[in-house]
Amino acid sequence: MVNQVEKHKQEKHPLDVVDDVYEYAEEGLSFDEIEERAGDGEWERLKWAGMYAHGKQRGYFMMRTKAPGGYLSPEQAEVIGEVADEYARAPEEHGGETQNELWGDAYLDITTRQDIQKHWVEVEDVPDIWERYDEVGLTTIQGCGDSARNVLGCPAAGLDDHECFDAQPVIEAVSDFFTNNREYANLPRKFKMTITGCKHDCAQSQINDIGMTPARKTVDGEDLYGFHVRVGGGLSDGPRMGSDLDVFVRPEDAVEFTRAVAQAFKELGDRENRGVCRMRYLVQQMGAEKFEQAVRDRCSVDLPARGTDLTEGYQGDHVGVHDQKQEGLQYVGFNVITGRMGGDEFAQAARAARKYGTEESSIRLATDQNFLVTHIPEENVDDLLAEDFAQDYQPNPGPFSRGAVGCTGNEFCNYAIIETKKRTKQWARELDERIDTPDDLEVVRMHMSGCSASCAQPQIADIGFRGETVKLGAGDGENDDIVEGMDFGLGGSLGSDNEFLDWVENAVPADAVIPALEQLFDAYADERLDDERFYEWCRRVDNQHLRDVMQEADAPVSTGVAHGD
Repeated sequence: MVNQVEKHKQEKHPLDVVDDVYEYAEEGLSFDEIEERAGDGEWERLKWAGMYAHGKQRGYFMMRTKAPGGYLSPEQAEVIGEVADEYARAPEEHGGETQNELWGDAYLDITTRQDIQKHWVEVEDVPDIWERYDEVGLTTIQGCGDSARNVLGCPAAGLDDHECFDAQPVIEAVSDFFTNNREYANLPRKFKMTITGCKHDCAQSQINDIGMTPARKTVDGEDLYGFHVRVGGGLSDGPRMGSDLDVFVRPEDAVEFTRAVAQAFKELGDRENRGVCRMRYLVQQMGAEKFEQAVRDRCSVDLPARGTDLTEGYQGDHVGVHDQKQEGLQYVGFNVITGRMGGDEFAQAARAARKYGTEESSIRLATDQNFLVTHIPEENVDDLLAEDFAQDYQPNPGPFSRGAVGCTGNEFCNYAIIETKKRTKQWARELDERIDTPDDLEVVRMHMSGCSASCAQPQIADIGFRGETVKLGAGDGENDDIVEGMDFGLGGSLGSDNEFLDWVENAVPADAVIPALEQLFDAYADERLDDERFYEWCRRVDNQHLRDVMQEADAPVSTGVAHGD
């Protein structure tokens, strides 16, 4: 039996919804009128236009802008910021300019997929936004929906000397192939790819449907650079690290290879049970060898066996001032806690890139929700850092601020159980003040997701939170309080020692988290071996010890139970 979402996709090709948007905008239709005309399946199809209908603020959309590899020209970034400042404004009945004491109004969110999200967008404004986007080569098409999403890459592509080769042209070629491609726009589920020539795998190959990383192979006596491939990685309710395929993909063959993978997924993926539609379940079911053969059978180019892997580890962080491989130039990684900043500030960053940089300057979005300004002559860096936009996003944050990632949360998301953005920013700054971490611990990755969908990637964090409601009280049902809380996980990371974290404690009241973290870091300081990282310590000691340490906090950790248990 075909699931309901699949039924909506079969009723009308999802990309046809783009024409509908122009019609709805011209006629000024309300959400009720849109639903009356097109049915409730239109809300699903609108995702292919990069538009999520807000269930909590009916009448408004979240709009997602793609940035392949995180790359934006200053002109593109300026338009994104200006559009957010003009159109992403909450109405007076929803608080207007006073709705949020941390960000005010007209803000944007940098996501873990190197996208930009804006809230409070009205349908009648979308054609104007698209026109302005077209002028600078931006798109929202397939920013959402069951199709190829934004292709990830290293945000420092072409800049760092730890790069084997610049994969940004490959990213753009793959993105161009899939965007607006009707044959591959309607897949069983979302399809996530990452492509990098960087040795440090900051593009997260291990948790994507396709992860392409640098490799070298000798063919006919010639050393060639290309990609090794992982498939079937992902997070959410069924986290899985990607499986290696025995293939070497030349850069010029990347489009055809990714097309063949998409074809295999299209033909063999499960369209009936939406809970197991992701490609990782197909790879798990078939096994990596059989899946590889299915791809080879559908691929029109030769795929040699693997060569020499050139990945050396996982970085995932570009905060700070860094030398570029181009002599005399630097790039600056700005720290944006949870990725949220004012549209006007983002536009200011774009103008500063032009003012202080070279003709090659750009804005790069990172998977940790931060951004880079590139190609800045060394003598101009101090002036860049003195700009107004930079004051709240300086490149020398404390370790908790540096590693803080937060999803949209229940402010806008229908699935989220708890508020995340504001809480993560406040907690990160408070923890930087309250906890004295070792000098060599530059970053503590603390990720907060409002639900189990894992948009903030908690499973790969040092400290991960997953939203939960918690029942406090005597348990008699009459005198209990329901409060926001979270499942509390420790010890995740990507890289050569990749592991998903353990959910050490469930249903922790939010008020108990910071005291528990203080106790954990006190114990870590006492028990640490040499230069042991926090996540390594969490893995070395057993979970009961971690729970015992947390129980010593002033605010008891296990006073709650998950609501409904």
